[in-house]
Amino acid sequence: MRISTTWQQQQSVNQMLNRQYELSQTQLALGNGKAMQSPSDNPAAAARAVDVNSASAQNDQYTRNINMANTRLSVEEQSLNSASDVLDRIRTLALEGSNGTQTDESRKSIAAEMRQNLQQLVAIANTKDGQGEYVFAGSRTSSQPFTQSDLGVTYSGDQGQRMVAAGAGIQVATGDSGDDVFMAIRGGNGTFQTAAATTNTGTGVVGATSVTDASAWTGGSYTITFTDASNYEIHDAANPTGAPISTGTYTGTSGVINFNGAQINLTGAPAAGDSFSVTPSSSQDVFSAVAGLITAFETPGGGAPMNNAVNAQLQNIDQAAGSFLNTRTQIGARMNTLDQQASLGSDMKLQYDSTLSDLQDLDYASAASKFSQQQSALDAAQQAYVKMQNLSLFNYLK
Repeated sequence: MRISTTWQQQQSVNQMLNRQYELSQTQLALGNGKAMQSPSDNPAAAARAVDVNSASAQNDQYTRNINMANTRLSVEEQSLNSASDVLDRIRTLALEGSNGTQTDESRKSIAAEMRQNLQQLVAIANTKDGQGEYVFAGSRTSSQPFTQSDLGVTYSGDQGQRMVAAGAGIQVATGDSGDDVFMAIRGGNGTFQTAAATTNTGTGVVGATSVTDASAWTGGSYTITFTDASNYEIHDAANPTGAPISTGTYTGTSGVINFNGAQINLTGAPAAGDSFSVTPSSSQDVFSAVAGLITAFETPGGGAPMNNAVNAQLQNIDQAAGSFLNTRTQIGARMNTLDQQASLGSDMKLQYDSTLSDLQDLDYASAASKFSQQQSALDAAQQAYVKMQNLSLFNYLK
């Protein structure tokens, strides 16, 4: 077999080039700390790294979602806390205004402060988050949800809730609609509500009401009518001229009326023909409750009509305060869920980073040893090439 000098030289050159390439790859790895310079270096590890990077990126997105949701829920919780403080002040003013020592002028002064409180409530209901979006607008976060016109307040948002992905298959609401929080407030005690007839001439005033036996409450509408100052009849509102469903005696200046599982405290001296309605609770907004108190205090005269109106609206205020508290409880539960997911996401990130490190990061000790070996191999190849150059037949013909 004939081996030409050219072939030998080319083989030597190829060997040097191969050693140089291997050395340069190792040098590059030592420089950037990556075990793989291209997917072809380790296809299986490269494919696995792509999957892990994708999962890690998704986990990072969940973390950003959680941070955003926590910020928005914190704004909502703080807003409802402020709204509760405003309701506390309104309740204090209402009790102060219903004191018998107040005059029409002093009650108007109280009503004037309540008007400021109403404006505060509307401003709170129009709270924006850090991104300039309305917190209580439902899904219409770019439009102001509440508009006030004198004592009337209207809602132009919707009943939607914005959801955010906090983890695989986990959706968490980042807010509550203004309709649920401020508008859909159960009236009265939450089960039924009372009202004094506008034609009453006595001084009877309805106080606290409650349900003592939920199984006996039928959810109907009824009318309590005093036949004289000491006796009353209770009729089904659907059949006011029929036989009474219950009768009773009212003694002194205070008493308790019980029927169908309902309990109504009454004070004052009702006159013959005076009546009080008892109807299932309906939804109303907290702004109307405040407006009802303002109207009651701005109306001259005071007395039983004012006290009945104030007591009825105080029950509605209490229901609104309970609604705010329930919403804050729900917010707390969501934030706990987000915190748990954030902790889980932090653990997952550590796992992903560790896996990627195993797949991609360089073992510097091994690489340094490999670099030294490859450098020695290159030196040997270069020296062999020098000697190969001198192997020629003409060297022996001199």
